[in-house]
Amino acid sequence: MSEQTTTAATEPEPVPAATPEPTAQASGTAGETAAGTVADAGDGIVEAPAPAAVPAPPKDRRKLFAALRWTAAVAVFAAVGTGVAYGITVPERTDIPGLSTEGDGRWTFPALSQPALPAGAPLPQGPDNKDGTHYAPLGGLLLPAPVGAKADDAVKADKDGAVSVDTFLEEYTPDTREKLKRSLEWDGLRQIAGRGWTTSDGTRTHVYLLRFHSSGFVDAFKGCDSNMQLNGVSALDLDDVWSKAKGTQMNSTTLDFPGAANFDGTELSVYQELKPLLGDEQTKIGCLRTGDVLGMVIQTRKGEVAPVPFHQSVILQSQLLS
Repeated sequence: MSEQTTTAATEPEPVPAATPEPTAQASGTAGETAAGTVADAGDGIVEAPAPAAVPAPPKDRRKLFAALRWTAAVAVFAAVGTGVAYGITVPERTDIPGLSTEGDGRWTFPALSQPALPAGAPLPQGPDNKDGTHYAPLGGLLLPAPVGAKADDAVKADKDGAVSVDTFLEEYTPDTREKLKRSLEWDGLRQIAGRGWTTSDGTRTHVYLLRFHSSGFVDAFKGCDSNMQLNGVSALDLDDVWSKAKGTQMNSTTLDFPGAANFDGTELSVYQELKPLLGDEQTKIGCLRTGDVLGMVIQTRKGEVAPVPFHQSVILQSQLLS
């Protein structure tokens, strides 16, 4: 901007009244406001407003972005092309650069939110919560069913999501239930919550959360590993799609992400039923250990379980627990 000047031969123009200087913001310096910097009114100069500073994303959001990048890798590996997803609760394909508008199979979930904690209770991964204890209602930490899914009555939960031990053990073969029941009774089980749904493609999903007295009891429970014996399920091995996508991400980034040995306090293990199948359905299982809670995501579908919605469900449940 050029200064306006007056000469001695002309009559001096009236000097405009000085504009009151705005109060400086706490984070700025003298003469600066959120709208910009104002020079001395006697100079007749007013600079254009400066843009407001953009705050850095909070720590938890940076972790969420890392999770979304990894989810996109799994989705892309299972589908076609490459790209980065900016959200995994809704399948907005036009918002994913490098991919066509065809769906990759992701489900549309309601907006996720964690239940309120009791007054004074620490966060599960807070610095003052060394054992990762979850103080929120267990049913409130369950992953909700996706939009359009129908409730699966096989998960006999009450209105608060509570499930009995016997109902939970119906997921296992009859000859293993008694041993697992004794293990749960002796090894500090406090509560089980569950939810089940069926989607239009016939995929059945059962989600369980088991709360123990401490994280040590979670590690002691042997009902969610490669040796678990579920009804109608043959031998289990690591999920190959999950493992390959995880390996690709581990070679290209140093950030924490789901699928690493530990993501934000949650240990994840993902398994698939090996062929030949015992029947005409395949089952995949996600095991999530975080603090005093063990999470299980079980999906079964005729033919094969689609990897993208299964991995999406595992990651979203992990985020609700962490």
